[in-house]
Amino acid sequence: MNRVEEIHQRLSEAIRYSSLSQKEIAEKLGISPSTVSKYTRLNVFPALETFAELCEILDVSADDILGLK
Repeated sequence: MNRVEEIHQRLSEAIRYSSLSQKEIAEKLGISPSTVSKYTRLNVFPALETFAELCEILDVSADDILGLK
């Protein structure tokens, strides 16, 4: 597995195991639930600003998602 796949896997898991639904996450980010779904199913990544907000919403460290720790 390459680094990008690992990052996607960690991001996907953080979303899946969140106490929030994909719909709730989408509402907090101001995006569609289908976009959040793409973050978990496809090799689609949020924009940097959205990524930062997503980490805050999910209460996860960006360093953890990016594999820097």
